[in-house]
Amino acid sequence: MNLLKLPKEQKEQIISMLQQYFLVERGEELGHLAADQLLDFFAKHAGPIFYNQAVDDCRQYVRERVAMVEEDMYALEKPHQFPRK
Repeated sequence: MNLLKLPKEQKEQIISMLQQYFLVERGEELGHLAADQLLDFFAKHAGPIFYNQAVDDCRQYVRERVAMVEEDMYALEKPHQFPRK
């Protein structure tokens, strides 16, 4: 299952960035096909790790928001007293 479905323009931009990185940092020219394959490799192997971290970050954010809503709901409660006999 391919988790990374990028629009063609974005994929081409990332490929260009990979080629530029290899040229500047390593002094190596990376062809379009090699950069495309490298991107696919990272998407396949590192993509799920990044995805799971993002899901975990969202889970934590939702927990915090639910706790805030719960506090707000307690603040809405009205005091009450039962009538004395």
